[in-house]
Amino acid sequence: MTTGTSHAHGPRMQFAKAAPEVYKAMITLDAAARKGVDPTLAELVKVRASQLNHCAFCIDMHTKDARAAGESEDRLYLLNAWEEAGDLYTEKERAALALTEAVTVLTDGFVPDEVYERAAKHFEERELAQVIALILTINAWNRIGVTTRMVPGAYKPNV
Repeated sequence: MTTGTSHAHGPRMQFAKAAPEVYKAMITLDAAARKGVDPTLAELVKVRASQLNHCAFCIDMHTKDARAAGESEDRLYLLNAWEEAGDLYTEKERAALALTEAVTVLTDGFVPDEVYERAAKHFEERELAQVIALILTINAWNRIGVTTRMVPGAYKPNV
């Protein structure tokens, strides 16, 4: 991470136009990853990964989607400090957020056993696989957004 550097924010490319087959595959992957995952949990995971990856476009999109789905302002404001937020998040959500951070950051190149086991206690295997797929997918979207400098602000949720 570079500190003190300001980016002249403007898109570098329109990824969907430059790589339409990859973009369509990402849309399909995103839809498949969300299946069976609680929508509130999915948005919390997406926002948290996007915060870690500094993807302004995805933070904007997923906080708007979370609000449109009924998520509270308090939970969104405190998401980047979820471990310090008391009982604002359920144990299941905390397990998913810990897994999101471990998979997104890959400290020392792996996901710690205790983080995985914590998540496995709260999710059945199929649901856990879906949460992992959701984390992988948002990380891929974040990397597209950050690399191509997608501009935040214009996204409107489909309500």
